Amino acid sequence: MRIISGEFRRRKLQPNPGQTTRPITDRAKESLFANIEWRLPGAKVADVFAGTGSLGLESVSRGAAAATFLEADRTALDLLRQNVENVGAAERSLVWPADILRCSWKPKNAEAFTPWTLIFFDPPYRMVRDMKPGKPIWTSLERMARTGVAADDALLIFRTPKRDTFEMPAEWQRREPLMITSMAMHLFTLRPDRDRGDDANGEDTAADTTTEENP
Repeated sequence: MRIISGEFRRRKLQPNPGQTTRPITDRAKESLFANIEWRLPGAKVADVFAGTGSLGLESVSRGAAAATFLEADRTALDLLRQNVENVGAAERSLVWPADILRCSWKPKNAEAFTPWTLIFFDPPYRMVRDMKPGKPIWTSLERMARTGVAADDALLIFRTPKRDTFEMPAEWQRREPLMITSMAMHLFTLRPDRDRGDDANGEDTAADTTTEENP
């Protein structure tokens, strides 16, 4: 695994030797970024279910202003922090050990990192097949659409197996997907007439930088 292009080109990433993440291949990553390159300059990125951080770090390398990496698995978190440091992206990265299904999507003391304009969402495939109203992942995506979390012009990229079908909360409107090898990259934008929710829901306290927890 490596950074393909940009400021950190050719720098290697530590892969997770276990089965808790599904690293994207260099070929698939190159195809994806060729289609979204125009969204990267100055972007505030969220890499959700980040694994070892390949997508978020590639984004920062190609001009994104900042990246928030959300991951709960401890082994993946350790490797993620190593990758952020080794690549040289620590000042533009926030590693957040968040429970994606329950968090508010508002990391504490992270004004420089939000609202997100580009969101990579790569859940375990079993969660994709469980995407129904009332399910934790469905409710989590509804919360993500609230004011102060995703920017009004945010682009959400949702990775699934190519043939999987799923529902999506009404706040998100579907765009033309990208079919890359055996996967689909489903593109969504926010509906302008969506329920923006209450912006006074508070912040989560579990945000941290690459190695040290914020107070």
